[in-house]
Amino acid sequence: MTSAPGTDAPGGEPSAKLIAVAINPQASFGRRRGVGPAAVAALEAAGHRVHVLAQPNYELLRRETETIVAQEPLDALVVVGGDGMVSLGVNVVAETDVALGIVATGTGNDMARTLGLPIDDPDAAIARLQDAVTRTPRRIDLGRVRHGELVTWFGCVLSAGFDALVNERANRMTRPKGASRYTLSMVRELLTFRPIPYRIEIDGVASERSAMLISVANGRSIGGGMLITPDSELDDGMLDLFVVGAMSRFRLLRVFPKVFKGTHTALPEVSIVRARSVKLQAEGVIAYADGERVGPLPVEVTVVPAALRVLA
Repeated sequence: MTSAPGTDAPGGEPSAKLIAVAINPQASFGRRRGVGPAAVAALEAAGHRVHVLAQPNYELLRRETETIVAQEPLDALVVVGGDGMVSLGVNVVAETDVALGIVATGTGNDMARTLGLPIDDPDAAIARLQDAVTRTPRRIDLGRVRHGELVTWFGCVLSAGFDALVNERANRMTRPKGASRYTLSMVRELLTFRPIPYRIEIDGVASERSAMLISVANGRSIGGGMLITPDSELDDGMLDLFVVGAMSRFRLLRVFPKVFKGTHTALPEVSIVRARSVKLQAEGVIAYADGERVGPLPVEVTVVPAALRVLA
């Protein structure tokens, strides 16, 4: 007797799963190309049926992933890469029964950090995935972004302030490679940055204020470990609106080390407000969600409880 994928085999042993593995060949700028094939080999050795998804660019990979999720009765979609690949997976399987697995090989890996997954050890990440595939997936909340007629999902953080401008600049750069590109972008952006006037609506209550940083968080970190909302939880049915008010550029530069440690929350310019929905409006600001470009403000962000099943 053969069990269907995703069901228990006779005797109570977990059966083979039907899994798609989407591999980003450019994760960590191509330095970890062998991790994806190793993850596939480990899953196949454990008896699972695996579809390998690999394309030369992100857009083709996204389309292939959407197609197989729509056509196959998958138990899980595993993404191998950084937060960009997590964003791809989240936007394909949000509000479905397909669980998302992560093998972190990127430069930021904020979603993997928040879930407590290995981030600097591919072998450990693959071993954790093998174990998680045999267990009941965890349900977590997602943020849903409406921008015009479009909808984007995110698991960790939407940013729409100085950090988003840094991201926008960094994405236009071809050198240097790695995380230093973002440091250089931050320094260059800081030379001309001024506080941004925002209109903010929190659960239907509107206000106006100038701010340096604004993020809407479901998870805790952004930018490779900046703990902007250190008390955020992925499954509490709430978002955290993080705002850093107007300050000098020199003081903003001094605040950044505190953000990496999560010790910035007591500063007078910093506020964190829990909310179920947030609307942001400002001129000339591009929103980023989980490190991926969403588009110019305005945006409306809403929490959707238990919208994603994760292998973690």
